[in-house]
Amino acid sequence: MIFVEDKEIVIPGDILADEEYHSGRGTFKENDKVCSSLVGLVAIRDKKISVIPLQSKYIPKRGDVVIGEVTDIRFSMWNLDINSPYSGFLPASDVFGKEKRELNRTFDVGDVLFLRVVDVDEVKKVKLGLKGRGLGKFRGGILINITPTKVPRLIGKKGSMINMIKDQTHCEVIVGQNGVVWVKGEPSMERVAEKVINMIEDQAHTSGLTDRVRNMLAKLLGIEPEETEYELGEPEQVEESDELEISEEVEITEIIEISEETEELEESEPPEEKEESEEDEID
Repeated sequence: MIFVEDKEIVIPGDILADEEYHSGRGTFKENDKVCSSLVGLVAIRDKKISVIPLQSKYIPKRGDVVIGEVTDIRFSMWNLDINSPYSGFLPASDVFGKEKRELNRTFDVGDVLFLRVVDVDEVKKVKLGLKGRGLGKFRGGILINITPTKVPRLIGKKGSMINMIKDQTHCEVIVGQNGVVWVKGEPSMERVAEKVINMIEDQAHTSGLTDRVRNMLAKLLGIEPEETEYELGEPEQVEESDELEISEEVEITEIIEISEETEELEESEPPEEKEESEEDEID
């Protein structure tokens, strides 16, 4: 027997179901009852019941693309805030190879970078890298922080939500899997995008969100709301994820449109034994 409904908000200790149901993420079993272990949304899939946290911290994983801010410069690396309990570091060798240069001439404290998580060790030491298309330093724009678990909701089915925002505001928008969003456009349009993104985060657990976003954009921009191709035939749902799992139909790197406003770096020749494709080199 189940005692809650799908997408219902629960708190720690709430009894969700009896022994007929399996305990998923965000839950525990006590006296043959499935109980919530956190504040979040109920997600029911067949006989498995989980709770998706409303608030959570970003836990880095290898391969993630993230947006980070340089917080410190050391002899051979930059330290970065990646919106996580764990700080990241970018080795100078990843940027310069074996060449010696002054680090602060390339990236200084306060610079915002678009990076990839290269490795995460057993103590959550996060190594970052700039190898990859479009990775580098952002120029201008604003940063918006959202709860990392809301990233799939902001992106939408096949990128529908984020594309609606980009098309209506004519802003460049890049979403890091760590919940940091970079927006670049006309200042007034940046503020419109910021308001809409914050609304999506606040209401990510509700249904009918796409219509409200469309109406909010229309109101802020002073235009008539129209049906768009983004939503035709696409049922709306809250993603079941507490680890930034993106829908199988789309990978986050596919819907992140690389901005021309990222400043790619010149790189010294790599060692002979290390071969890289032209696509992976930093220009």
